[in-house]
Amino acid sequence: MSKKTRKKSSNTTGKRVATKVARAASASTGKSATKTRTTVAKKAAAKTAKTKSAKPKSAAAVQAKASHKAASKPLRPKPAATVTKSSAVTLAEGAAAPRFNLPRDGGSSVSLADFAGKKLVLFFYPRADTPGCTREAIDFTRLKGEFAASGTDVVGISADTVKAQESFRNKHQLSVPLISDPAHEMLEAYGVWGEKSLYGRTFMGIIRTTVLVDSSGKVARIWRHVKVDGHAEAVLEAARSL
Repeated sequence: MSKKTRKKSSNTTGKRVATKVARAASASTGKSATKTRTTVAKKAAAKTAKTKSAKPKSAAAVQAKASHKAASKPLRPKPAATVTKSSAVTLAEGAAAPRFNLPRDGGSSVSLADFAGKKLVLFFYPRADTPGCTREAIDFTRLKGEFAASGTDVVGISADTVKAQESFRNKHQLSVPLISDPAHEMLEAYGVWGEKSLYGRTFMGIIRTTVLVDSSGKVARIWRHVKVDGHAEAVLEAARSL
């Protein structure tokens, strides 16, 4: 074989080998790509299957979660309607006014006997220097002269100490006597000490009440669960009519 022929044969063989290598490489790359695509597809399918197989949350679970969130938020307290339960004693109109002798602002004492032969207004208020009680005491003080003209004295009563009553009197320039009954003796005798409820809390306290005693010492009128606005004027009219 000539030198030229051998060279041609060698080139042909080299080309064949290069072609086989290229085909093999291409096949290998294709298989690798196919394998990669297959793996990705399998993972996507597995994720989809897992998502589909997950159990949806029940309505109860959703509601429970919502309730938990709602419970975690602070609620704005709403004032509940005052529910009262009077003490065992129920004072009735026409009955003899219960006797009392208790300390008042200024250091002296006040008794029912001090008002013998005169008409007497006893207004029971829950607590000194609170908004409603302050307005009520100021109204009775403002009308004190007109009550006196009708032969009627006016006295305020609460469970506050004498010192608290004096501070209340001085702060608002009150001129009606303020009786202190921390032991609730008079409050219970007149049936104004009872169970009250506010903001869901139950407690014992004074039920705002006014009692009008006539000149013979008998109970002429009773106002329970008093609304302060216009109350003193209504009591004055009742006192004038006796």
